[in-house]
Amino acid sequence: MNKTFICILGALLVSAASSVAQDTDPRFMSAFTEDFNSSKPEYFGMGGSSFRYSCGVDSFTEKDTKVMLLRINPDDPAGAGRGPEISTAKSTHFGTYSARFRVPDIQKVQPNTGAVSGYFTYRFTRGYGLSEIDIEVLIADPRIIYLGTWTSDPENVNNLQRVGRTINLATGQILYTNYRSYHDGNRNHDFNKDDDAALSPRTIPAIEGFDASKQFYTYGFDWYPDRLTWWIEHPETGEKIVLWDYKGTTPNFSGIPQSPTTYLFNFWHTDNWPVDTNPKSVEKPAYPYTLEIDWMKYEPYDELNIRWREQNNW
Repeated sequence: MNKTFICILGALLVSAASSVAQDTDPRFMSAFTEDFNSSKPEYFGMGGSSFRYSCGVDSFTEKDTKVMLLRINPDDPAGAGRGPEISTAKSTHFGTYSARFRVPDIQKVQPNTGAVSGYFTYRFTRGYGLSEIDIEVLIADPRIIYLGTWTSDPENVNNLQRVGRTINLATGQILYTNYRSYHDGNRNHDFNKDDDAALSPRTIPAIEGFDASKQFYTYGFDWYPDRLTWWIEHPETGEKIVLWDYKGTTPNFSGIPQSPTTYLFNFWHTDNWPVDTNPKSVEKPAYPYTLEIDWMKYEPYDELNIRWREQNNW
């Protein structure tokens, strides 16, 4: 082979490789999968007493599966972050997030329990506002899944703005897709019925027998600067079912977080947020109900993240 051709080919390969940005910023998490097989998580820290956590233990319901247990304490006060919570020490940003977990089955013991399992990102940065993306299951009705994203006034985390969708995955029924903002008194508003960017998909296939407390399911979301796509894997086919592909706007904001965040999972008592199908479900947990996490994964979109930091002098 001609030496000149070899040199040119080598230069092209080097050029092509360098065109794919790789994020080496030490402030940020690289791609990882936390399998929770050891006695302590590798990528997550734990807050609060050891009673709340067990890592690398056998699943209650699935043979040969090691899990992370988040155990709610009946004495925990109500409120997000008051129960067990795990979080990354470093920041995360645009990327694909996914997890496989099972919430506790309390239907025969205390069906009106007020408790929330939260799989999410969260961070407030002054000058940029709140950056939060959620997948939540209220264990009083584990057929229902809540999807949402929160942003805020850049200088005040209490001036909140939310877009959200609530779905009964056992029936495929979209209960509602709406938004609310401090700009208009935090009233709920439905999106315009012709707004495909906010309402896609308009129908969702039912997952027969779906119950987030009966078995593990894999949930996830893809976060881009101008788009958020939530999804679930079908437990039998492995097909990725898109639950909400949000590219919309509201009269006051896009509703899509922009700034870096932290990756978390928590489990907490609520005394003022009943599941839509059971208005009585705000009782304090009577027992130390336990949630199981098989794994959590993060796949950053390095080029988008580097570009955002360059543009925002982060």
